[in-house]
Amino acid sequence: MKTFSEKDSNVNRQWFVVDLEGETVGRAAAKIATILRGKHKPTYTPHVDCGDFVICVNADKIAFTGKKLTDKIYHRHSGYPGGLKSISAGELLKRKPQSVITYAIQGMLPKTKLGREMIKKLKVYAGAEHPHQAQQPQALEL
Repeated sequence: MKTFSEKDSNVNRQWFVVDLEGETVGRAAAKIATILRGKHKPTYTPHVDCGDFVICVNADKIAFTGKKLTDKIYHRHSGYPGGLKSISAGELLKRKPQSVITYAIQGMLPKTKLGREMIKKLKVYAGAEHPHQAQQPQALEL
């Protein structure tokens, strides 16, 4: 019996739309990362990007558990001395709500060229509207 290995040319990609209203950040991110990687398909191959496109709407209505809105801190560094910037989860959710879910999903993908290609298939929007109606996305329940 031979091992099946998916090829880039044979990958069939679908579009899914996810409503994040009332969903917990980590739980939603784990399920979305699985779909971006393609692990929900029987033809999953670890070294090939065989995942699907995911559109996330209502990112501004996502929920944190416990005291994470005040206690969780996101850091970034400019590369210069003294260039460390920090922001709480609550403040980031007010300023750029799409970044919260993007950072959570990005942390669950591989830190390689393959992971950078996978994150490009994620589209996150703060409101309920998205410009991808032409792709006829299917609704995905988390």
